[in-house]
Amino acid sequence: MAVPDGPLVIGVDSSTQSTKVLVVDAATGRVVARGSAPNVVTPERDSDPEQWWQALTAAVEQCGPAAAQAAAVAVAGQQHGLVTLDADGRPVRNALLWNDTRSAPQRDRLLADLGGPAAWAERTGSVPAASFTVTKWAWLRENEPEAAAATRAVRLPHDYLTGRLTGQEVTGGTTDRGDASGSGWWSSAAQDYDAEILGHVGLDPALLPRVVPAGEAAGTVRPGLPLPPGIPVAAGTGDNMAGALGLGLTPGAPVLSLGTSGTVYAVSRRRPADPSGIVAGFADAGDAWLPLACTLNCTLAVDRFAALLGRDREAVEAGGEVTVLPFLDGERTPDLPYATGLLHGLTHATTGGQILQAAYDGAVFALLQALDLVLDDDAAPDAPILLIGGGARGTAWRDTVRRLSGRPVRIPRADELVALGAAAQAAGLLLGHDAAAVARGWDTAAGTDLPAVERDDAARERLAAALTDAGALLRRR
Repeated sequence: MAVPDGPLVIGVDSSTQSTKVLVVDAATGRVVARGSAPNVVTPERDSDPEQWWQALTAAVEQCGPAAAQAAAVAVAGQQHGLVTLDADGRPVRNALLWNDTRSAPQRDRLLADLGGPAAWAERTGSVPAASFTVTKWAWLRENEPEAAAATRAVRLPHDYLTGRLTGQEVTGGTTDRGDASGSGWWSSAAQDYDAEILGHVGLDPALLPRVVPAGEAAGTVRPGLPLPPGIPVAAGTGDNMAGALGLGLTPGAPVLSLGTSGTVYAVSRRRPADPSGIVAGFADAGDAWLPLACTLNCTLAVDRFAALLGRDREAVEAGGEVTVLPFLDGERTPDLPYATGLLHGLTHATTGGQILQAAYDGAVFALLQALDLVLDDDAAPDAPILLIGGGARGTAWRDTVRRLSGRPVRIPRADELVALGAAAQAAGLLLGHDAAAVARGWDTAAGTDLPAVERDDAARERLAAALTDAGALLRRR
């Protein structure tokens, strides 16, 4: 290992499918070691939090001597997951994950009981979707009352892992405002837990973690881990907030992330409150906001179309007028939790490659529809879209975003931006600096610039019409 220019810090990205760890030089942002381990998801779309912890420690151990020199650590985790712990800090049941929409009926009742979408947006910043933690807790109380009654601590995924690092799994648990803002029981207006919402779903606020302000430590690493004991543990945050940190975002810069889910977001100084529910009014990991729209069906759904067609994921063909709405897992944006995928406009001349391209179009169009709502009115309309996530490496994804947006695109060279953002948070804590400013000093957003192309308005109009015409069918159970 080359001699670092500054202290080493560790950033952790615990996602749905895997845990990734980066050891980063705090002075330069250079990654000096990395590790990864898979996370296991059951067919019911839940996961054992204990397995996340095993994956984290395995990934840290892969980093070798560099991890033993770390001076600070932070964990970013998938948003919205419901982790329920008993009095000894053990999971009461598997965690319910963000992409589990079984709590849609509970979501509908919560909206109706507490004033409707506009009231929720004004209160919490978001109209809760069936992916939000509050709906999952309501589902658990209704469907597994014994598990709810046995719960002595409620955590988000990153909270749980931070608690395992510090030894504060139950007593002294912590979270941050960014991840808390996606729970559905944290008020963006008051910047605190909402007592009325908690009372309505029967959740004792004493079971929730303390919200740690930006720049404050959650605790220190306990002995007995493959990390130096006593080093500070930053508050951590949700994966989208960490991705924004990893890019060092400034207000108005649009980000489109292509992963299992797709997201568009931007940092804003204005508190969002979209009553349509398209934009979630999240807080960021600092003192600003992160308006965000998320789709459940992105790279995984398009890859499924490629597999059904027996084609490589890049084997797309232009032309034709076929339309695909790839809502294979229900959908969050648009809000169609009971939806299934639709294929429309087939003719004898339609090719497999055209169907595959239409699947890309359907996934990207859902994200671009939300982009104007995510961005402030004063955001530059020709600013490049920062394209990140696994899909950003694919030519078909890049070309589809450019064709349907009509905007230039930048592909940042830095990879593993969520783990890099967590590392920036750890470095900011250690050095006493703003985490996003640390990442900007690392020049993480530099990359390949692709020019704008003429926008394909015909494809956009077909997709918009398909969504309108199919709305009643898509809303069926």
